[in-house]
Amino acid sequence: MLVMWCTRTALGRLQRIAPCTVTGFNRAMSTLPKVYVTRKVPPDGLDILRKSGQVQFEMWDSDDPVPRVELLKKVKGCEGILCVLTEKIDAQLLNAAGPNLKVVSTMSVGFDHLSLDELKKRGIRVGYTPDVLTDSVAELTVALLLATSRRLIEATHEAKTGGWGTWRTLWLCGHELANSTVGILGLGRIGVAIAERLKSFKVKKFIYTDVAPRPELANMIEAEYVSLDELAKQSDFLAICCALTPETYGICNWNLFSKMKKNAIFINTSRGGVVNQEDLYEALSTGLIAGAGLDVTTPEPLPTHHPLFTLKNCVILPHIASASYTTRNSMSALAADNLLAGLRGETMPKELKL
Repeated sequence: MLVMWCTRTALGRLQRIAPCTVTGFNRAMSTLPKVYVTRKVPPDGLDILRKSGQVQFEMWDSDDPVPRVELLKKVKGCEGILCVLTEKIDAQLLNAAGPNLKVVSTMSVGFDHLSLDELKKRGIRVGYTPDVLTDSVAELTVALLLATSRRLIEATHEAKTGGWGTWRTLWLCGHELANSTVGILGLGRIGVAIAERLKSFKVKKFIYTDVAPRPELANMIEAEYVSLDELAKQSDFLAICCALTPETYGICNWNLFSKMKKNAIFINTSRGGVVNQEDLYEALSTGLIAGAGLDVTTPEPLPTHHPLFTLKNCVILPHIASASYTTRNSMSALAADNLLAGLRGETMPKELKL
């Protein structure tokens, strides 16, 4: 574990110039808000915290999650927590933190790891990081769609293992985007960005469903609002972009898959909980739909013995949709800015309204 004090450089300078002032300086430092950072986050966010001079922070200096016992111990007395999506911020943790906690800033656009009712009840403000990851998630979604529909993982395996023999007329044939219908479940910033990128592939039609029509966003991509049943029936490619809520939990189930076309490709880069994975396995293994690409699963990581890994027509990625250097640093910086603004009692750049 590494303890990082945002005023370390200034302290060293004082020690060299005026040793007699160090005690007073340490006293001043001890009055700064105490913050715990639950993971080694990208450097842009850490630089903001260090240079702010507004907080003293301690960080779990690892790429792996902080053990729960350690987390519960370290948050005690904190006024702010900067976390990532693997840390469950629930009543147990909030009780361990105590009454001083004012702000939780998560380096994620999703917030299903946060107990929002508990946070609201305690008057704790929440920052999150939407918008900055839109481009990288949209890019990855398109890449996953193409890898799944054109069977790129299968093809790579055949080339490496000697399956590449003489040219065959239908060997490794997949499904193309040209003249297709692309459906989007949950039309938000990311759904629009995906459609904008797919336009160049000569997609014939975009359709979407949501809790209600979203004409302002839909007009940007000339998308038609349809029911969930029609979305399943008409889509050649179905991209899942909705948030995980009680209403969307398990929404992609046998009822949906049974209405889809046999040549349909199912893509999920939202949250694993929106998909009933047992039903998806049955749909893929029986040929009910042509293929699926998943960047998110339940649980994460998905156990290597899970039946979905046995299917050639299922491409599974380890939740990397936002994994670009630019995006992860932007998320880190926004999480830090949210945290500092919340501790100052100011408007956060991106606050989740509870």
